[in-house]
Amino acid sequence: MSVKCIAIDDEPLALKKLVTYINKIPYLELVAQCHSAIEAQKVVSEVEVDALFLDINMPDLNGLDFAKSLNPHGSKGPVMVFTTAYSEYAIEGYKANAVGYLLKPYGFDEFEAVAMKVRDVCEIRQQAMTDVTTQVNDDGIIFVKSDYKIVRIGISHIRYIEAMSEYLRISCDDKEKPVIILFSMKKIEEHLPSNLFMRIHRSFIINLDKISEVKKNHIVLEDGVSLPIGDNYKDTFMNYLSKKMLSK
Repeated sequence: MSVKCIAIDDEPLALKKLVTYINKIPYLELVAQCHSAIEAQKVVSEVEVDALFLDINMPDLNGLDFAKSLNPHGSKGPVMVFTTAYSEYAIEGYKANAVGYLLKPYGFDEFEAVAMKVRDVCEIRQQAMTDVTTQVNDDGIIFVKSDYKIVRIGISHIRYIEAMSEYLRISCDDKEKPVIILFSMKKIEEHLPSNLFMRIHRSFIINLDKISEVKKNHIVLEDGVSLPIGDNYKDTFMNYLSKKMLSK
C-alpha cells in the first residue's frame, strides 16, 4: 500500500534529510514538506494524510501540541513519528500515541525501521475498515474480526454500539461480553439497517427495538442501561419518537 505522509521540521537541513529518506522508501508517498506545524495544519485540513514525520521542538506550535490537536480524544488520526534532538521528549511523544521516535542525528537504517512500523499500522487500519461484511445479509447476520477471531453477530441481538477511540464495543443480548472491533462509527452505520438502528450520540448507536423508556435526555434500554442523547442527534430521535407516539 501507499502511505501518504508529510515531513515537518523548522530546520532546513533536517527537513531536507527527512524528505530524502522518505523518498527512498517506495511505499511512502510525500504529500508535502512543511517548515512549521502551522503550515502543516493547512495541508492536513485540505488533504487526507496517513502519517506525519515531525519535529517536536518548533516555534509557535510544537510537534506534540500539533499531534494532540489532530487527536484530541484518542480518536483515529494520522500515524505520528516524532524526530528531535532532545531525548527527554520521548515519553511525551509516546503519550501522544506516536508509533516511532527518532533521536537526531538518526541514520537511514533507523528511519527505515520506523517507516516499516508506520506501514504496518496503516495496513492494519485499512484492513480493519473492511472487516465487516459489505452489507447485512438477508438472514440479518454480519461477521466481524475481534481478538484474532471471526465472530458471527445477529443484528437483532445488538443492544447498542459504543465508540471507544479507534474501537467499537458491540453489546449483544446473546453474548456474555461485548465484541470489540477496530472500526469507525460512520462505517458501521453504513452496514446497519436505518429502520432498526439510530445514532443518538457521538459515541452511541442503539437498536430501536431495545428501547424501554425515554427519560429527559437519556434512553433506557430493556436491560436497564441508560444512554445519553446528544444535542446534535436529539431532533432526529424526537422525530422518530413522535411518529411512534400514540395520541388522543
